[in-house]
Amino acid sequence: MGNSTITCTRRLTFAAGHRVFGHEGKCRHLHGHNYAVEVTARAPRLDRIGRVVDFGVLKERFSAALEEWDHGFLVFEKDTAALAALGQIEGQKIISLPFNPTAENLASAILDQAPALLFGTEVVLVRVVVHETENCRAEANLA
Repeated sequence: MGNSTITCTRRLTFAAGHRVFGHEGKCRHLHGHNYAVEVTARAPRLDRIGRVVDFGVLKERFSAALEEWDHGFLVFEKDTAALAALGQIEGQKIISLPFNPTAENLASAILDQAPALLFGTEVVLVRVVVHETENCRAEANLA
């Protein structure tokens, strides 16, 4: 295969609410998205049947992490007004984050979790793309 780098990508989805704390436009309001996340992996060599990793492994490892956010409300821990408002709703799933829940920060957080999620494999996550809408996406890449 020469000097090429081979990667594989798995698409996953979750639904969540958020607001972008400090945003100057309409994203400052509480709202939600059906997010799509693409995780792209590489390995030092293909496995015995010619794969970087089975797509099911990527689904299993990353779906569990995204499940924590699914159907919850992602809130920056410094956004006290949103936390207080959402706290008034009995049973509301609130995920307090140490960062503003922008698509860029969500992509970076997923990439940062990858070594722990892929522990025990030779697989390295090299790229995460978070689609907030079909027209808007953010990407985090391994340096």
